[in-house]
Amino acid sequence: MSEKKIKEVIARTFLELADGLETGSFGKNPVIGIAAEGSEHGSEVLGEAAALAAAKGIKTVLLQGEKAHEEMERMLREGTLDGAVTMHYPFPIGVSTVGKIVTPAKGKSLYLATTTGTADTDRVCAMVKNAVYGIIAAKADGVRDPSVGIANIDGARQCEKALRKLQAGGYPITFAQSQRADGGIVMRGNDLLSASADVMVMDSLTGNLMVKIFSAYTTGGSYESLGWGYGPGIGEGFDKVILIISRASGAPLICGAAEYASNLLKNDMLRIAANELAKAKDAGLAEILAEIRSGDADHGEASRQKEAASNAVSAPEKEVVTAQIPGIEVMDLDDAVAALWAENIYAESGMGCTGPIIMISEGNQQKAMKILTEKKFV
Repeated sequence: MSEKKIKEVIARTFLELADGLETGSFGKNPVIGIAAEGSEHGSEVLGEAAALAAAKGIKTVLLQGEKAHEEMERMLREGTLDGAVTMHYPFPIGVSTVGKIVTPAKGKSLYLATTTGTADTDRVCAMVKNAVYGIIAAKADGVRDPSVGIANIDGARQCEKALRKLQAGGYPITFAQSQRADGGIVMRGNDLLSASADVMVMDSLTGNLMVKIFSAYTTGGSYESLGWGYGPGIGEGFDKVILIISRASGAPLICGAAEYASNLLKNDMLRIAANELAKAKDAGLAEILAEIRSGDADHGEASRQKEAASNAVSAPEKEVVTAQIPGIEVMDLDDAVAALWAENIYAESGMGCTGPIIMISEGNQQKAMKILTEKKFV
């Protein structure tokens, strides 16, 4: 090994020791639950994933059966589990997941911000939040100063404008540059293949498509074999480390997700998230998002009147919500919840594996479905 390489290893070791002392994570080995009932590859894939994780020194607990998610939640509450890898998790609106894939051009890892969940009901506002979430995930995974690029999709230029305002307000963002001749922070397909940025910002539906393609392009699409999966749910007030995989995820990817979770826990992702969100808030994030909403044609006077009407309805007494009603447009979620509250039915909005959902008690599910159908929400 060259003298230069030796010095790099020594420097990296001291930095890791400093991080461990700062976060209090030095020497800890987090316990990761894997609750993945419904895998298209059978339950044996979970055992294979656990064995792969164990070979890397990652401690996992398999949770199987109809009550796997219920058991996962209980163990997270009690502290028996430090984090979890699962599917079908109903993250609340405001929380979205940051996936991690390996790119084919250079074998470099790339954080996709985001891949499931809904950071915001406004597309551009969601992308702005996704950029912050991506920075959080990358930093918590050991990238000290992640570079940020924006996928060239609808809303990219508005997102760029907003992020530059956030940067000018004092939030530290390192913008990447496209490898194409004209550069810029709006990334092309070539940039995704080579990971020109550490964090690639996009809406969650596009991110979901990207992670599926990058994780399964070598297998014909039926088996997700590459990368680290759909990533952790991140959002203001969300206090769990829960990462998402899919029914098509294979053992190597599930193992990767457990490894990703372990890294995030060792580096104290929740602390990093709180710090980054506070810095973004101080830099004017709320005002920037409000400005986007006020100028969005999709949020005209009629929409603002509906929002005001929704805000005027008080929530009934809180209930345990275990049933789900899918099929509601994300832009209508808040109004749908308000419509149920107006009928004295407690409901919450959330995001399931196939899109937006209303969460309701088992006893009120049929009645709520009838009301939402009558009001043309479903």
